[in-house]
Amino acid sequence: MQSNALGAPAKRREGGTVVRSVIHVGEIDYTILLVVAILGLIGVVMVFSSSYQTALSNFGDAYYYLKRQGLFFIAGLAACAVMANFNYNYLRRWAFAIYTISNFLLVLVLIIGISSHGATRWIPVPIIGQFQPSEVAKAGVIFFIAFLISHKKDILLKWPTFILVMAAVAVTAGLVFLGNNMSTAIIVFIIGAGIIFMACPYIWRFVIAGGSGVAALVAYLALTSSTDNFRAGRFAAWLAPEKDPMNTGYQVLQSLYAIASGGMFGLGLGQSRQKTFLPEAHNDIIFSIICEELGFVGAAMILILFSVFIWRGVKIALNAPDTFSSLTAIGIVLLISSQVLINVAVVTNSIPNTGVPLPFVSYGGTSFLVAMGLVGVLLNISRCAKKT
Repeated sequence: MQSNALGAPAKRREGGTVVRSVIHVGEIDYTILLVVAILGLIGVVMVFSSSYQTALSNFGDAYYYLKRQGLFFIAGLAACAVMANFNYNYLRRWAFAIYTISNFLLVLVLIIGISSHGATRWIPVPIIGQFQPSEVAKAGVIFFIAFLISHKKDILLKWPTFILVMAAVAVTAGLVFLGNNMSTAIIVFIIGAGIIFMACPYIWRFVIAGGSGVAALVAYLALTSSTDNFRAGRFAAWLAPEKDPMNTGYQVLQSLYAIASGGMFGLGLGQSRQKTFLPEAHNDIIFSIICEELGFVGAAMILILFSVFIWRGVKIALNAPDTFSSLTAIGIVLLISSQVLINVAVVTNSIPNTGVPLPFVSYGGTSFLVAMGLVGVLLNISRCAKKT
């Protein structure tokens, strides 16, 4: 049994041999902290660069989004610092409560939520403005699935309990989907299924369950594409955006124009021409403005920063002191990496258009605060290195 006391020797059995390991309390992974801080600062700059004209037109204040994103950045650093020094073992104890509360909030958003662009994602909150429960749900799934697998070691060995764990993921993803937020529902499924995949000793069992889920999603899209004008339009715009350049294909084409005009080194900060045409350029589509203003070099540097984050995150997961912290770390990496992949794929029209923010960079309060809080958890885990 492994000791819960940090810094104390522990025993674990591998292949019939008892191996002594030490949980070492050391320094946080400063590489991840630096990467996230740089990405956050880039986000503040790019949110201002892509939004000052819109802010001036809508609010009479060119610095409206800059000031709000700056506050989000400061609050995010505070959340990161708190979680980096918080005993993450409490998350193990509170995992079910966090999961239950997040699902309750997803139900609440269906009742009193604010709808925008066909999706119901936000709950109005006095003073703060809007709160997005689906971001908290991502964290809830990470902690709860990691807890289930670590608490009962053989839970993935039998079909009934394996299906039970998958169902826990499906419940949250389904509630998100009911708010007409398919992109976030897919990300929730990727996170939960990814954690299960990492822990499941029977790959074919996972492949069967995962394949069934993918087949059901494809079947749903095929059935609704002929009756749901919204989704059908997005699918058609993905295949041939030039056929409807002023409607369904408008955002896709403007995004591609921005990327193409950036060239190798970009037009320069604040010099984007497409931001006046792209709706809400400071949100999910901000990567196209980065490509236009900073060029291929600037965009590549941002993707390199995310690659470094993923590399260090995986390393932390591999060296984590126990199963719960290891699966929690890999869940956080899956959350960030899946959002980056989907966001960049949408901007480059590699997949149909869907609303997913670029972590640490896109404008937004709930997504930024939750992401920074989870980074704090990851940094906390990084302090506990397992040495054999």
